[in-house]
Amino acid sequence: MDPRLRGDDGTNRMNTLENLQFDEKGLIPAVIQDWRDGTVLMVGFMNREALHKTLETKSVHFWSRTRQKLWEKGETSGNRLSVRELFVDCDQDTILVKADPSGPTCHTGERACFFTSVDDNTGAKTHDAHGALLESIHRTIENRKATRQSGSYVASLFEGGQDRILKKVAEEAAEVILASKTGKPDEIVHEVADLLFHTLVLLGYHDLTLQDIYKELGKRFGRSGLRSGSGRKDGT
Repeated sequence: MDPRLRGDDGTNRMNTLENLQFDEKGLIPAVIQDWRDGTVLMVGFMNREALHKTLETKSVHFWSRTRQKLWEKGETSGNRLSVRELFVDCDQDTILVKADPSGPTCHTGERACFFTSVDDNTGAKTHDAHGALLESIHRTIENRKATRQSGSYVASLFEGGQDRILKKVAEEAAEVILASKTGKPDEIVHEVADLLFHTLVLLGYHDLTLQDIYKELGKRFGRSGLRSGSGRKDGT
């Protein structure tokens, strides 16, 4: 049985729902993840009604344990979570929802509810839990741009200005082409990693983020054809 709660096969979906392991209060935890970069936005609880409502409306619903009532995320703030896909874990006692947030998910106004590190006793907010490796690298690049730390390679690129950064991107792109021509997987991986890194520096130079790229790719995902009036691909 496919554990993913998606598609139009009502029988498979109902069978999967029937196998879910709700707790003694009729609840199951639901982890909400940004479908673009994998950031865990929040964790809530659903009962069967909330789950069915989520599937029916394609908007995330929860069961409030404090208010003892069904509620739609964003019903007062407007920051709804539009469902892209649902999954269940191997024990069928937790749901993963890949969602498209229309605004900050946390009631504090933060993008996600996880912004405090257990290693920081000051309680300062951090975005280190957002995204994955590329986001962490980009945050480091932004820090080097702001502080211009002595001895930092990234800081030296920013000191050299746009032309030096563009030169490195062009050089690394050429290296990717040459590596592809050799057909050696290790070289291809190495050079693509260099190109990605220097592309992130370029984004940092222009004060752009990976979220800007994800949003653009998200617009194209699942679409096909060429953009009108240009030779650029619109989708995948």
